[in-house]
Formats: sequence, C-alpha cells, structure tokens
Amino acid sequence: MPSWLALPLAALLGVGLDRLLGEPRRGHPLVAFGALANLLEKALRPPPAVASRSALRVFGLLAWSFAVLPPVLLAAWASATPWLGILADAGLLYFALGARSLKEHADAVAVPLAGGDLATARQKVGYMVSRDTTALDESGVAKACVESVLENGNDAVFGTLFWFALLGGPGALLFRLANTLDAMWGYKNERFLHFGWAAARLDDLLNWPAARLTALTYAWLGNTRQALACWKAQAPTWESPNAGPVMAAGAGSLGILLGGAAIYHGREEQRPPLGEGRPAAAFDIDRASHLVQRGLVLWLAAIVALLPLIALVQFLLGKVFHA
Repeated sequence: MPSWLALPLAALLGVGLDRLLGEPRRGHPLVAFGALANLLEKALRPPPAVASRSALRVFGLLAWSFAVLPPVLLAAWASATPWLGILADAGLLYFALGARSLKEHADAVAVPLAGGDLATARQKVGYMVSRDTTALDESGVAKACVESVLENGNDAVFGTLFWFALLGGPGALLFRLANTLDAMWGYKNERFLHFGWAAARLDDLLNWPAARLTALTYAWLGNTRQALACWKAQAPTWESPNAGPVMAAGAGSLGILLGGAAIYHGREEQRPPLGEGRPAAAFDIDRASHLVQRGLVLWLAAIVALLPLIALVQFLLGKVFHA
C-alpha cells in the first residue's frame, strides 16, 4: 500500500471503531494510566512546605515525562513497524478519540431533561463538569452540558484528530495523555499549583492550534459571522487560552448564551458571557452534539483532501526529529 494512503485509511478505521464500539466499558487503558499518574505524583511530589516553587515545577515536569514519553515512544515504534503500522495507528486513534462517548454523555443529560426529569439530568451532567450541579434549573443544566460538549469537542475529538494528522497514532496518544494529566494535575490549589504547572502549560501548548481550528469549525458550520464576532470579543475574557475561543465560537454559532454564574467547590463564580442570543435550552444539547459530529465528518474529509500538505509536514517533522 502506498504510504500516503496509510494515514487516511487509519483515520477512517479509528473513527469507525469509535463509532461502532465507543469507549471500552471495562479495562480502559486510561484507568491504568491514571493509576500510574497517581503513583508518580506520590513518588515525585515533595511536600509544598519544604520545596520551592522551582523544585515543584521540575519534579512535576519529570513526573509528566515519566508518565507520557514511554507510552508515546512505544506507540511510535509500533506505528513505524511494517504491516503493523496502520493497525497501530488506527488502534491508537480509537483509544484517543471520544466522539461516541461524548454524544452518549450528552444524550444521557438531554433525554431526561427533555422528559422533565430534572433530578436525573442534574446527576448526569455532574459526570461531565466539575461544578456543583445539585441546584441547577433546566436552563442551567442545559448550559453546563452544552459548554462541556463544545469544550470536549476540542479535547476529545478535534485536538486528537489534529495531532493524528501531524504525527499519526503517536501524536493522538501524546495529545490524549497530556490532556488527561492536565485534567488530573492542572488545578490551581496548594497541591497542584506548581507541581501541575508543566502539565497545564504543555496541554495549553498542544491544544493551542487545535482549539483555533475547532473554533473555526464551529463557526463554519453555524452562524459564521456571529461566531467569529463572539470569538474575537469574548475569548480574551476567559482565563483559559483555549476554552475561550472554542466555547465563544460554539455558542455564537448556535445562537445561544453561555457562561455566567457557576458554583465550584462551594463558591459561586461569575464567568464572562459566551455567545449571543437566548439562554440554552434542553434541545440545544442535541444541537451542540450535532455540531461536533458534523465537524468530525468535515475533518475526515479535510484529512483526505489535504494529503499532499500533510505528507509534506510529516516529512519535514521527520527530518527535524531524525537530524
């Protein structure tokens, strides 16, 4: 098989496996990775009371390296192995991709919310977000779920595809593991403020180009002018350099209003507004899910259409890494 056909075929296989199988119900590799990350944190994180900020950051970077680099290097070896490579790339993309899982989580909120079962909807959306959902009204549940779908559309779908397009299966794995460590260590509390600094910054770096392409995808597939205007005006008001563009463009594309008050760890926070229009409603959850799913089809088509450019970028990266 010509090498230039391997990438799109692996992409189609990986996305097909995700759509057919979804995330493994038992024995998910990320569970083992999370356990490894916890062990590395316990072994390498010195007590904040006796360690300097610089020391905590260095040990955090070491822990990140020990957790991420060995599996990525192993994936690179498998991906470069003749005959095994395309299957390895497809399997790694399937492992890293979360398109079906994201829709399933969204549907688990949308169905009871549309049926008037607010208690169940609150419980299910609590699995998707880190805020307190116990007192949310119908619009609050819909808003929280739509925000999660839009943001995780980047983290679980488009960011993974972006790094897969550049570096194949190892790139998708690198992105997913880095994103997982940010979710585990990227908190700004006493425990992780400095130890998790490297995990947070590296995730921001890997996410930066993908987040802008995700925002463009949302804008292209909806109210383009409004999405771009919301992105320009509202994204800078958000602390996260990547979530801001993604959610502002997504909300503007859908013509709804997100952001505002949310309760985190018992304390209410007033977040800047996102989007423009009416408050989010239950049926907007399905609209957000369809936005992500249509974007996935668009990205697959782009991977095929941009094969010559992708091949050139991969060739140049290979020259850099093997110099």
